[in-house]
Amino acid sequence: MPHSIFDSTRPILIGMLHVPPLPGSPQATESFPASRDHVLRDAAALIEGGISNLMIENFGDTPFFPGTVPAHTVTHLTTIANNVASRFPDAEIGLNVLRNDGCSALAIAAATDASFIRVNVLSGARLTDQGIIQGIAHDLLRLRKELSAESVAILADVDVKHSASLAERPFAHEIEDVIQRGHADAIIVSGNATGTSVDNSQLAEAVEVAGSTPVFIGSGATAESIRKSASQASGFIVGTSVKHDGIVHKPVDKERVKEIVLATKQR
Repeated sequence: MPHSIFDSTRPILIGMLHVPPLPGSPQATESFPASRDHVLRDAAALIEGGISNLMIENFGDTPFFPGTVPAHTVTHLTTIANNVASRFPDAEIGLNVLRNDGCSALAIAAATDASFIRVNVLSGARLTDQGIIQGIAHDLLRLRKELSAESVAILADVDVKHSASLAERPFAHEIEDVIQRGHADAIIVSGNATGTSVDNSQLAEAVEVAGSTPVFIGSGATAESIRKSASQASGFIVGTSVKHDGIVHKPVDKERVKEIVLATKQR
């Protein structure tokens, strides 16, 4: 694989950096420097606990835009990405710009030398709380070429959480399209909402259909579930389970991070 995020002999762990509501968001209550410092503290806890792959996400910006986010959101996330990269130069950094602004995520990644992005709807269409969201592969892949950013890996969700299909379609066909026609570098399977576990049969099918394409678990990963499924999944995106008391809006708990890291060694 040409992408550095996949260079590992053990299951890959990506720790979430959930950004508090940014200025302009309805739920924003603190200054941008305070939000930035919150992210930097979480990044330090993840790295000290043993996770050096970090994904920055505007998690606090509900209700999310279905597509392109405002320029000020891009600016704030770019500043945060630069701050994290400067403070932790050995970290691999990724971006997820919610709900589905993969082009802004890619632009930030290219500007900050980040390693990967997550795209919730790369191919097809999904019914979400933002309405119908359509795939962006046609724009995103051309932008990656235009920016000479082929080193930025695209991690794409299949049957993404907090959404429903518009028409019944075999899961295998969804995976094939995301990989073969959407050109995802890795796929992500998740439960039906943030923090919920993945269906084991769906994971097994994803691994089989994806073949050599890495498969990440995108929600509900705990130390226990990682020990059970580490032989199947290529990696895990961890957020809720590494927070204090397992509550998603709380800060990262370094001891919980250590438990997750240990679990990848006990498969």
